[in-house]
Parts: sequence; C-alpha cells; structure tokens
Amino acid sequence: MPETTHRAAVADLVESMSTRLDELVVGMGDMVVREIDFYRKAIVSRDELHDALARSLAFILTHLARPGSAAVDVSAPSATGRKRAIQGAPLPEVLRVYRLSFAYFWEELLAEARRSGQGATQALLAAAGRIWSLADVYSTALTDSYREAVAERMTETDRRRSALVAALVDGPTTGSDTLWEMARVLGFPFQGDFVVLMAEAATTAEPPLSGLDAKLRPLGVRSAWRAQPGHDIAVLTLPRPSSTAPVLDAVRACVTGRVGVSPVYRQLDRTPHALRYAQVAMESLVPATPAVRQLEDTPLTELVMNNLDTTRRAVNRVLGSLLSLPEDERTTLLTTARAWLQAHGSASVSARTLHCHQNTVRYRMHRLEEHLRGPLTDPRVIAELSLALDALGTFPSLLEPPVHP
Repeated sequence: MPETTHRAAVADLVESMSTRLDELVVGMGDMVVREIDFYRKAIVSRDELHDALARSLAFILTHLARPGSAAVDVSAPSATGRKRAIQGAPLPEVLRVYRLSFAYFWEELLAEARRSGQGATQALLAAAGRIWSLADVYSTALTDSYREAVAERMTETDRRRSALVAALVDGPTTGSDTLWEMARVLGFPFQGDFVVLMAEAATTAEPPLSGLDAKLRPLGVRSAWRAQPGHDIAVLTLPRPSSTAPVLDAVRACVTGRVGVSPVYRQLDRTPHALRYAQVAMESLVPATPAVRQLEDTPLTELVMNNLDTTRRAVNRVLGSLLSLPEDERTTLLTTARAWLQAHGSASVSARTLHCHQNTVRYRMHRLEEHLRGPLTDPRVIAELSLALDALGTFPSLLEPPVHP
C-alpha cells in the first residue's frame, strides 16, 4: 500500500476516534482509578484526570493525522508533570498512567482499524512506530518536568529550613509563638532533646559530614542544617537523651574535619547557647585533624566558655612558671598532679595509676609545688590547682598564648 494511502487510512481512523474522544477519556479514567491506588484518593480529582488524559489523546491524534506538519508540542505533558510533582504523586505512578492509557488507546485504535477493514489495519500497523515514539516523547517531557519541579521544591525547602536554622542559632527576635512555628516547619518538637553540631569543612569541594543524614535516619534522629563558609551547623532532635552515643558514632563515621558537639538541651530557644558550646568544642580540637568533641554542661565549662582570655590569665596565675617549662616536663608534672588529686593526695595510689614508684610521685609534687602560689597543704592552693587542671582538661588551648588581632 502506498504511503499516501496509509496516511489517508490513518487520517480516517483519527477522525473516527476523535468522535469518541469523551468515551475514550472516561474509559481510560475508570481504568486508571481502578488500577492505581494514588488516583483513588481525592488529591487528583476525576475532572482533572480526565482533562490530562484528553490532552494526551489530542496530542497523539493530532500528530497521527498530520505527521511532520508541526513541531511536537510538549507543553501539556510538561504541565502535567509539574502539577503532579507539586501534588506529591509518585513519579512511577504518574508514568504508569500514561503506559496504561496509551495501551488502552492502542487497543481501541486497533479495534477501530479492524472494523474498517484490512487496509486500515495495515496502515495502522505501519504507523505503530510513530505512535509509540510519540508516547515516548510525551513520557520524557512529563518526566523531565516532574523532576525539575521536585528539584525546585527541594531547593526551596532547603532554603527555608536553612533560614529557620539561621534564626534558631542567631536567636529569634520574637516570642515563643515564632519558635513553635519554626519547630513545626522543621518537624521538631518545641521541647525535647537536642544537640547542635558545628562541623569544619576540610575542603571546599565537599560539605562536612557528607552522608550523615542517611546514618541518622535509622536512629530516629531528625536534622536541619545551615551551610556557612568554612563550616556547617546542624540542629539535631534526638528520640531520647541516651541516644547521644550512637549519634556521635555516626558523626565519627563521616568526619573529615573538626566537629564540635553541644551538650543535650531541652528547649529550642536554648539553641544559640548550645551553638556556643559546639563552637568552643570544635575550636578546642587540634587544627587540621579530623576529630569529634562534645563538651559537658558543667558550671566550670560555662565559666570558662564565657571568657577564655580571663580563664587563661587565671590559669597562668595559678600555675605560674610551670607553664614555661619544656613541654615534656610540664606534661609530666600536670599528669602527676591530676592523678594525685584523683587519688585524694595519696602518693601510693597515684603511683599505681602512673606505673611509677610513690617516691617519684612525691618528688614530682614537690617540683610542682615550687611553681604554685603556696604549699599543697593549703586547701586554697589545692582548690586553685584543681580548677586550673579542670580548665586545661576541658580547653587544652588555654596552654597556648592568646591570639590578638
């Protein structure tokens, strides 16, 4: 059969099918609702579904009747893909609608051709490749539009969440009503168990703690992030306070730089305070060394954190010239002092901890005493020494000279 004859036969089929358009759309719609659970919900109305199916049929029939007469217009599938993405329809289910509807249309078209005779059937089979090619163009346009809309929504959501985290860590300027709303949008409770992370970026090519969210999800931990130059900030909500340990394990599994972790806190309005803990914890770690540190919420930590320079001066006054000793000697004396204090002043108990003779402990403590503000028989001197050692244990950077701009 000549090509022109094929085209005429297909055009006749298209004209016949066009008169049945409403019937075909209803039949397709019934099949889609019957076969796909999502379309039995009220999210996509029956009228809306019928309209999308009618556009699909019009698209196919137009290009079958006049092949190559105009550029393929994919505005209809693009609009449908975007709308279904916004409605939250799963992409596989949306594409299944078009697979089912195109198959339905083909069966109806084939039946119409058979009723018209052998010539119409042969013409239709000759045009089959074009029909399925159009179906592929349609589905591709829908998929691309759907994914573009999803990406846009994700970007908008990330921006919104980042802005909310910024407001949390900077401290909201309004009352608790705003905090309640922020918690709702983030999917957080207003009161619960939270920690703040500050993660240093090891490189500019990759965000810090990449892959952490995937490790937190099975733990029941939700997170919200704010990216900043050089580091990221995350607020995590824990299912319970005791779940801190597995969270820290997950962080360690992803760490590429320094990470500071705040103590657990109970209300979102304490986030700015918790951020300060996380920042100090991160900055107290050795630079350029991947590590994780969580500060404890103790009165001493609070005092030291509020003014590191003041605490540094106090430590210098307590330990005096000890800080000027060579590092090995200074470390030995400070380690001995910690063991001696933990042993409540017992040289024999300290010696067992340090794996040395008790006379060695006594000798080192006499050496230490030469650098203090009085004898170790004075309770005030012991109290000062204990505070200085606790401060150094929490913030080793206090041994370093202050950095002034």
